[in-house]
Amino acid sequence: MKSKIIRQTVFPLLAAFIWGSAFVAQYMGADIMPAFAFNTVRNFIAIWFLSLIVLVFDLIRRKNPSFEPDYVHSNKELFKGGTLCGITLGIAMNLQQFGIAGSGAGKSGFLTALYIVIIPVLGIFFKQKQSLRVWISVVISVIGLYLLCIKEDFSIETSDLYLLGCALAFSIQMMLVSHYVKRVDGIRLSCYQFAIAAIVSAIFMLAAHEVPTFEMIKLSIGPLLYTAILSSGVAYTLQIFAQKGTNIAVVSLLLCLESVFATISGAVILHEVMSLREYIGCIVMFSAVIISQIPGKKEVLEQ
Repeated sequence: MKSKIIRQTVFPLLAAFIWGSAFVAQYMGADIMPAFAFNTVRNFIAIWFLSLIVLVFDLIRRKNPSFEPDYVHSNKELFKGGTLCGITLGIAMNLQQFGIAGSGAGKSGFLTALYIVIIPVLGIFFKQKQSLRVWISVVISVIGLYLLCIKEDFSIETSDLYLLGCALAFSIQMMLVSHYVKRVDGIRLSCYQFAIAAIVSAIFMLAAHEVPTFEMIKLSIGPLLYTAILSSGVAYTLQIFAQKGTNIAVVSLLLCLESVFATISGAVILHEVMSLREYIGCIVMFSAVIISQIPGKKEVLEQ
């Protein structure tokens, strides 16, 4: 019971903190390296780190077969799932990096967290019925988006559009991960998708003539290592353990706190200051996230 509580509370909170603070690292990296170049280097570092984790887990499984009794490995499913997840992840990461450069860490965190609301909406196309609270959260999130992004002259920043596209891409990626993680090892899936994301980023980087110099990498080594090892490697692994055999509604709610940590980190480290209207928009959007994650009576009975 104690280990389950740790996995359901401590792990997702740590992941949310890492992801939220990573927005600051990405913002700092955007000042030094172009978006495609930053994500290409970041993803290759993440592949190296996750490969080590895969080796460690394989060693544990060989010495202790009861470590993961439900462990499944399928090269065919891994290739298919990793490719699809990696393509959408690569698109999402690059849209996010472009958006962060213009919108800042705090605002970017809240716009990215829209995946919590977008995912159930996308479920409609897969004939998944949605409850009334989901539609209420969608309406509230739209109001929050208006306050956060739409200016007095009814204009919207290009960087905000990048982040909205990022939230949509992350939503698709998460749905794909949710589908394939039941068929393959989650850590292997993570490693493979980052490999594909690295290739996607590298293709865009070369097309945009953004080849990074050694000096760029040297100056941004801190943000690169933080986002690659902690955000991509550690946080994603914590998320996998947190969701295994626990209440998904509680875990998802804790994970979406990355938006709050992003705002706090942006204010403390980068001294970002948003307008009162934007702060109200953040509060409204976070309210929508909370409402979307409150389980109904039927869901409570099924748990």
